Amino acid sequence: MSPIFDSVGTRPAGGAIASGEIPGEGTYFCVVCGRQMALRETDELPHCDHCGSAHFRRDSMFSPLQEHGSPTLEFAIAGDRVKPGWLEEARQQLAQPGYHLLARDRGELLAFHLELGWSRIGRCRTAAICLDDPSVSRRHAILVADPGKPPRILDDRSLNGVLVNGKKTEMAELEAGDELAIGRYRLYVLHS
Repeated sequence: MSPIFDSVGTRPAGGAIASGEIPGEGTYFCVVCGRQMALRETDELPHCDHCGSAHFRRDSMFSPLQEHGSPTLEFAIAGDRVKPGWLEEARQQLAQPGYHLLARDRGELLAFHLELGWSRIGRCRTAAICLDDPSVSRRHAILVADPGKPPRILDDRSLNGVLVNGKKTEMAELEAGDELAIGRYRLYVLHS
């Protein structure tokens, strides 16, 4: 192998690296707390100086502002699809006309008005619709709302996928009454 590739290694992209290894030059992040550290070619990977973890991954050079909090957990979505009784009462509370996503979380009503343009759904702080749960990917889905057209949803390469009316989809046009399953959340599309 050419010397230029000596520090690249043969580990698959995204594979976990343990403290004590010499993974090569680059930036690595702790899979527990997200703390980043830069290593030179011959540096040994230490334990995380923030949480003490011994497990790291190589950081992506293509995404400079990544969030490395807790990982997304795989989540099996229950098959029962019964419209909840609170939906009609919630519809009457909507102040703005247009499309909305409604959900209940621990008894609290979550209502999101779909703004025109692109809106991100995810666990991250920058998401327009933030669903803070490990079953939701940081960048889970994208909603597209164009004037005079029904909104569309696109799966943003999420771990648990996007289900529309119980069917997994990469992209779908949404109608009033549709049910979205995103992680443990069930969101309902309403139009007022």
